[in-house]
Amino acid sequence: MTKSTGYFMLVAGASAVLALPAASQTVLQFGHVYTSGEPFHQWAVWAGEQIEERTEGRFAVEVFSDSQLGSEAELSEGLTLGTVDMAYLGALFAGRSYGPIAIAEAPYMLRDMDHWEAYFTSDLFDEHKQGFHEATGHTVLAPTYYGARHVTSNTRIETPEDMQGVRIRVPDAPLYTLFPRVVGASPTPIAFAEVYLALQQGVVDAQENPLPTIQAQRFYEVQDYISLTGHIRNSLLTVASGAVWDSMSEEDQQIFLEAFTEAAENATREIRESEAALVQEFVDMEGTEVIEVDVQLFLDAVQPALTGPDATWSDEDFERFQALGQ
Repeated sequence: MTKSTGYFMLVAGASAVLALPAASQTVLQFGHVYTSGEPFHQWAVWAGEQIEERTEGRFAVEVFSDSQLGSEAELSEGLTLGTVDMAYLGALFAGRSYGPIAIAEAPYMLRDMDHWEAYFTSDLFDEHKQGFHEATGHTVLAPTYYGARHVTSNTRIETPEDMQGVRIRVPDAPLYTLFPRVVGASPTPIAFAEVYLALQQGVVDAQENPLPTIQAQRFYEVQDYISLTGHIRNSLLTVASGAVWDSMSEEDQQIFLEAFTEAAENATREIRESEAALVQEFVDMEGTEVIEVDVQLFLDAVQPALTGPDATWSDEDFERFQALGQ
């Protein structure tokens, strides 16, 4: 071997070494069904960047929006199967695995945002997180406020009676059907990514979602009315699969917890600000009529069901929940 050949082998070897990461990196896949323009996605991306920085590159989090990793039901299943490492799960979806954690998303269960904050900082929520962990092996890192759900439709809805026979899209989780069933509508579970087309083609007459989602998904383009029912105050739970969480050191777990808690707080703030502004924006929008309903009429219709056979929580939990923030 000549000196020249040895030199080039040395340089090539050095280049190969430099091309390798300084240390092994664990890349986690985080999935959700929302668009990349929504605060939930943007703050999850931020949390991933923070985690990579704070763990000195030991972890990276790739965030997949727009149902790229599946519907919410598929994401929930993927956490168990190991095909998804982290996900946003609505509390009602989490309730499919552990019923009591769905309590905050029952129709008209929450009085206001003070009540929302009281629950998610309470011992009761800590117990529900632990129950969910014991049932699934997964860990809830943080709750994010998703928004108050309102009904959009192509028929005018002012009272519960106006919903009789209306085919309304709901997410594919049993408790989402409670509100429409009680008021006589026909709940139709459809994956989130398919809602716009279902409305456009007349597969369903109506849907229900928070105002920021109605705007982001442009549902107003295929619906004439927005009825401000505010029947559910939704929350997204940032969930880490048991396999991922259990493999981390306590130090890394704390980094993940802090980053995603901060992300959840910031996304919650943005959603609350957006909700406050959007009512007037929709009022000013041509072709869309915003209807202020008498919420008490809908609440009275739903109230008996909150402790009936549809409830996935105990009467004791219901009483504790109602006492929060008072």
